[in-house]
Amino acid sequence: MSQVLVSKVGKKGAIYIPKRVCEELGIKEEDKVLMKVEGGKLVLEFIPDPLSLAVKIRKWAKTTVEEFEKESEEEQNQLSNN
Repeated sequence: MSQVLVSKVGKKGAIYIPKRVCEELGIKEEDKVLMKVEGGKLVLEFIPDPLSLAVKIRKWAKTTVEEFEKESEEEQNQLSNN
């Protein structure tokens, strides 16, 4: 998108992102956003939901529930021993 859009700041500093921008960027209600101030500008970076991201990406590995549980238990044991 190379358009310039203007939006107003609402009560309590709320800024509403136009619907078409949300659709183009895949932003949904309750998504998390990282905000940075750089050189007097507000930079927003939307953080994708891990579950949504997992559903969308091409799968490149397979694992069983048992393998996942075993690895999780091993990592938990390593963390608790530190």
